[in-house]
Amino acid sequence: MQEAAFCLRFGHLLPYSMSDSNTTNFTNPSTFILLGIAGLEAAHVWISIPFCTMYAIAVLGNFAILFIVKMEPSLHRPMYYFLCMLAVTDLVLSTSILPKMLTIFWFNSREIDFSACLTQMYFIHCFSAMESGILVAMALDRYVAICDPLRHSTILTNPVVAKIGLAMVLRGSILVLPTPFLARRWLYYRTNIIPHIHYEHVAVVKLACADIRISSYYGLSVVFFVTCLDVLFITVSYIQILRAIFSLPTKDIRLKTLGTCSSHLCVILAFYIPALFSFLTQRFGHNVALHFHVLMANVYLLVPSMLNPIIYGVRTRQIRDRLLSLFSHKGT
Repeated sequence: MQEAAFCLRFGHLLPYSMSDSNTTNFTNPSTFILLGIAGLEAAHVWISIPFCTMYAIAVLGNFAILFIVKMEPSLHRPMYYFLCMLAVTDLVLSTSILPKMLTIFWFNSREIDFSACLTQMYFIHCFSAMESGILVAMALDRYVAICDPLRHSTILTNPVVAKIGLAMVLRGSILVLPTPFLARRWLYYRTNIIPHIHYEHVAVVKLACADIRISSYYGLSVVFFVTCLDVLFITVSYIQILRAIFSLPTKDIRLKTLGTCSSHLCVILAFYIPALFSFLTQRFGHNVALHFHVLMANVYLLVPSMLNPIIYGVRTRQIRDRLLSLFSHKGT
C-alpha cells in the first residue's frame, strides 16, 4: 500500500520512459532521483543556509579538535584519542550527505548513480555504528578513570585503545556490509524517485515490489545489536560511575568528579536523542508530514557532528585553554 500511494503521489514526476506502463519492473536502476524536501522546493535555498552553517561549524570544530590533540602532548591520553576517533567519524558522516544535498538545493541536480547511492548508504550507517561504539569506548574510559583510577594508565594503554578503535571499525563495517547487497537485490516498482535528500535505506526499500521483510528485519536487528546494546552498556557504566561518585567523602569532590563526565553525557544525548526520534518517526510516524521525516533524517546526522566539538571545546579546560592560547599567540 505504501508503494502504491507513493506512485500515485509522485507519478507525475516520472520520466515518460518509466511511466508508459504500470507493470514495468526493473532491477538495479542505473540512477535514482532524489526529490529533496518535497513540498518545500521553493525554500530549498533558504533551507541550505542552516545546513551549510552546521557543516562549516562541524568541519572547523572537528579539525580543530584533531589539531589541538596532535599538537598538545598533555592530551595524548585515552580520552582524547577516543575524542579524535569521534571527530573523524563526525567528519565522514557530515561529508557523506552534505555535498549532494547542496547540489539538490542550489543546482537542482537530483540524479545520483545507483552505486553511489549504495556507497552513501553504507558510509552513513557504517559510521553511525562506529560513532555509537566510540561513545561506548568513552564510557569505558570514564568508568575506569573514576572507579579504578590507580589502574587507568595500565588498563587503557595505547595498544588497548588502538584495539578498541579497530574493534569499533570492524563491528560497524561488518554489520552494515549486508545492507547494500540486500538493497541491490530487490526489484523496484515503476519508479526510482526517492522522496529524500540522501539515500535513506528505509525510504528506498519501501519502493521495492518484492517482499522486503529480510531487509526490514536485518535493519532492526542491526539497530538492536548496535544501538540497544551500546545504550545498555553506557547505562550500566554510568550506574557504576554514579555509585562511585556518591561514595566520595565531600560534595565538592563529587561535583568535580561528575564534571569530568559532563561532556561525554552531553555528547551521548546529542547523538542518541535525534537518532531515536528520527528512527521512531520513520518506522511508526505514518501520519507525520513527509518533509518532517526528511528534515529529521538529516538533522540527526549533522547536529551531533556540529555539537560534539563545541561541547568538548567549551567543557574541557585543556582543549579550551590550548585553543585560546593559539588565538592569543596569533593576535600577539
